[in-house]
Amino acid sequence: MRKKERQRIIRRLLSTNDLETQEDFVKILSNQNIWVTQATISRDIKEMQLVKVPSPNGGYRYSLPTQKNVDTEKKLVQSIQDSFVSIDTQDKLVFMKVLPGSGPIISSLLYQLKNDDVFGTLGDDNTVLVICVSDSAAEAFKNRVNEMLKGI
Repeated sequence: MRKKERQRIIRRLLSTNDLETQEDFVKILSNQNIWVTQATISRDIKEMQLVKVPSPNGGYRYSLPTQKNVDTEKKLVQSIQDSFVSIDTQDKLVFMKVLPGSGPIISSLLYQLKNDDVFGTLGDDNTVLVICVSDSAAEAFKNRVNEMLKGI
């Protein structure tokens, strides 16, 4: 069995069973004709970043890690405020200069926002190129960045 498939099954088992030890994983998987060693389970636990949490029955059980909800918009605003140098537009293109090291982060955050007016982004060390869907969308994006900077 492939690792991805086994880990998918482990995720499902965690939602329906209180698994307290690595041996519990081995046993419940063997009941489903999936043969693994304790060492394999140990590697899966580490890779999946499983954590032990209090069990309703007392004791502790394995659980998936809590997802960190990062406010992408807030992180983008902070990143732009911290590293902005300049911004300009030409047709559908918005070109931002930022402090060295900030370009890839800002480009990635812009991509994560999935803005319908943004066709794509490219970020290198100290620049970000935002390709918008129209000239007016590029101008609106520039204005939005300028609004973010007013909070400084």
